[in-house]
Amino acid sequence: MAVLTLEELKIAPGLRLLGLDLGEKTIGLALSDTSLTIATPMQTLKRGKFKADAAQLDIIMSAQGVGGLVVGLPLNMDGSDGPSAQSARAFGRNWVNHSPLPVVFQDERLSTSAVTRTLLEADASRRRRDDVVDKMAAGYILQGALDRLRHLR
Repeated sequence: MAVLTLEELKIAPGLRLLGLDLGEKTIGLALSDTSLTIATPMQTLKRGKFKADAAQLDIIMSAQGVGGLVVGLPLNMDGSDGPSAQSARAFGRNWVNHSPLPVVFQDERLSTSAVTRTLLEADASRRRRDDVVDKMAAGYILQGALDRLRHLR
Protein backbone atom coordinates (compact mmCIF):
# COMPACT_ATOMS: atom_id res chain seq x y z
CA MET A 1 0.00 0.00 0.00
CA ALA A 2 1.18 3.54 -0.68
CA VAL A 3 0.76 6.74 1.27
CA LEU A 4 -2.75 7.98 0.44
CA THR A 5 -4.50 11.32 0.31
CA LEU A 6 -7.53 11.94 2.50
CA GLU A 7 -9.67 11.74 -0.65
CA GLU A 8 -8.37 8.19 -1.28
CA LEU A 9 -8.66 7.00 2.33
CA LYS A 10 -11.18 4.22 2.88
CA ILE A 11 -11.46 2.43 6.21
CA ALA A 12 -14.06 -0.09 7.30
CA PRO A 13 -17.03 1.16 9.33
CA GLY A 14 -16.45 1.01 13.07
CA LEU A 15 -12.68 1.47 12.85
CA ARG A 16 -10.81 4.52 14.15
CA LEU A 17 -7.98 6.70 12.93
CA LEU A 18 -4.83 7.25 14.97
CA GLY A 19 -3.18 10.66 14.70
CA LEU A 20 0.58 11.01 15.12
CA ASP A 21 2.65 14.07 15.92
CA LEU A 22 6.20 12.88 15.18
CA GLY A 23 8.80 14.71 17.21
CA GLU A 24 12.50 14.05 17.47
CA LYS A 25 12.18 12.52 20.95
CA THR A 26 8.49 11.66 21.26
CA ILE A 27 5.40 10.68 19.28
CA GLY A 28 2.15 12.28 20.34
CA LEU A 29 -0.93 10.10 19.78
CA ALA A 30 -4.59 10.96 19.36
CA LEU A 31 -7.50 8.65 18.62
CA SER A 32 -10.70 9.30 16.69
CA ASP A 33 -14.09 7.95 17.64
CA THR A 34 -15.59 5.23 15.42
CA SER A 35 -17.77 7.76 13.56
CA LEU A 36 -14.57 9.65 12.58
CA THR A 37 -15.90 12.88 14.07
CA ILE A 38 -13.93 13.69 17.23
CA ALA A 39 -10.19 13.43 17.94
CA THR A 40 -9.11 12.78 21.52
CA PRO A 41 -5.50 13.25 22.67
CA MET A 42 -4.32 9.89 23.96
CA GLN A 43 -0.69 9.55 25.06
CA THR A 44 2.94 10.28 24.25
CA LEU A 45 5.46 7.61 23.35
CA LYS A 46 9.23 7.87 23.67
CA ARG A 47 10.66 7.78 20.17
CA GLY A 48 13.23 5.17 19.21
CA LYS A 49 14.14 3.32 16.05
CA PHE A 50 11.33 2.76 13.53
CA LYS A 51 10.91 -0.97 14.28
CA ALA A 52 10.46 -0.33 18.01
CA ASP A 53 8.06 2.59 17.37
CA ALA A 54 6.05 0.52 14.87
CA ALA A 55 5.80 -2.39 17.33
CA GLN A 56 4.38 -0.07 20.00
CA LEU A 57 1.95 1.43 17.49
CA ASP A 58 0.86 -2.03 16.32
CA ILE A 59 -0.12 -2.98 19.88
CA ILE A 60 -2.06 0.26 20.39
CA MET A 61 -3.74 0.07 17.00
CA SER A 62 -4.83 -3.52 17.55
CA ALA A 63 -6.22 -2.77 21.02
CA GLN A 64 -8.09 0.35 19.83
CA GLY A 65 -9.49 -0.94 16.53
CA VAL A 66 -7.52 1.44 14.34
CA GLY A 67 -7.92 1.27 10.57
CA GLY A 68 -5.40 3.91 9.50
CA LEU A 69 -2.83 6.52 10.50
CA VAL A 70 -2.90 10.29 10.08
CA VAL A 71 0.67 11.58 10.32
CA GLY A 72 1.35 15.26 10.85
CA LEU A 73 3.46 16.73 8.05
CA PRO A 74 5.46 19.70 9.41
CA LEU A 75 5.87 21.73 6.22
CA ASN A 76 7.78 25.00 6.19
CA MET A 77 5.62 28.11 6.12
CA ASP A 78 6.18 28.42 2.34
CA GLY A 79 4.90 24.84 1.88
CA SER A 80 8.30 23.29 1.20
CA ASP A 81 9.76 20.26 2.98
CA GLY A 82 12.36 20.85 5.66
CA PRO A 83 14.19 18.19 7.68
CA SER A 84 11.17 17.46 9.90
CA ALA A 85 8.85 16.96 6.92
CA GLN A 86 11.43 14.72 5.26
CA SER A 87 11.58 12.67 8.47
CA ALA A 88 7.76 12.37 8.53
CA ARG A 89 7.73 11.27 4.89
CA ALA A 90 10.41 8.65 5.68
CA PHE A 91 8.22 7.38 8.52
CA GLY A 92 5.31 7.08 6.07
CA ARG A 93 7.43 5.15 3.56
CA ASN A 94 8.63 2.81 6.30
CA TRP A 95 5.07 2.37 7.55
CA VAL A 96 3.69 1.24 4.17
CA ASN A 97 6.44 -1.40 4.03
CA HIS A 98 5.57 -2.48 7.58
CA SER A 99 1.76 -2.57 7.62
CA PRO A 100 -1.21 -2.93 5.28
CA LEU A 101 -3.03 -0.17 7.19
CA PRO A 102 -3.22 3.08 5.22
CA VAL A 103 -1.31 6.22 6.13
CA VAL A 104 -2.16 9.78 5.14
CA PHE A 105 -0.31 13.03 5.81
CA GLN A 106 -2.01 16.07 7.28
CA ASP A 107 -0.41 19.53 7.07
CA GLU A 108 0.48 20.43 10.64
CA ARG A 109 1.92 23.90 10.21
CA LEU A 110 1.47 25.86 13.43
CA SER A 111 -0.22 22.97 15.28
CA THR A 112 2.25 22.96 18.17
CA SER A 113 2.16 26.74 18.50
CA ALA A 114 -1.68 26.72 18.43
CA VAL A 115 -1.78 24.06 21.15
CA THR A 116 0.88 25.85 23.21
CA ARG A 117 -1.09 29.11 22.96
CA THR A 118 -4.24 27.32 24.16
CA LEU A 119 -2.35 25.80 27.08
CA LEU A 120 -0.87 29.20 27.99
CA GLU A 121 -4.35 30.74 27.91
CA ALA A 122 -5.48 27.93 30.25
CA ASP A 123 -2.61 28.96 32.56
CA ALA A 124 -0.95 25.53 32.32
CA SER A 125 2.47 25.37 33.96
CA ARG A 126 5.56 24.84 31.84
CA ARG A 127 5.87 21.29 33.18
CA ARG A 128 2.21 20.54 32.37
CA ARG A 129 2.64 21.97 28.85
CA ASP A 130 5.71 19.78 28.29
CA ASP A 131 3.74 16.72 29.44
CA VAL A 132 0.74 17.23 27.14
CA VAL A 133 1.77 19.33 24.13
CA ASP A 134 2.67 16.37 21.86
CA LYS A 135 -0.56 14.45 22.38
CA MET A 136 -2.56 17.69 22.16
CA ALA A 137 -0.81 18.50 18.86
CA ALA A 138 -1.67 14.99 17.62
CA GLY A 139 -5.30 15.71 18.52
CA TYR A 140 -5.16 19.02 16.64
CA ILE A 141 -3.68 17.30 13.56
CA LEU A 142 -6.19 14.44 13.65
CA GLN A 143 -9.15 16.78 14.18
CA GLY A 144 -8.09 18.77 11.11
CA ALA A 145 -8.06 15.56 9.07
CA LEU A 146 -11.45 14.46 10.44
CA ASP A 147 -12.96 17.86 9.59
CA ARG A 148 -11.61 17.59 6.04
CA LEU A 149 -12.92 14.03 5.72
CA ARG A 150 -16.39 15.14 6.83
CA HIS A 151 -16.30 17.94 4.23
CA LEU A 152 -15.27 15.46 1.50
CA ARG A 153 -18.19 13.11 2.18
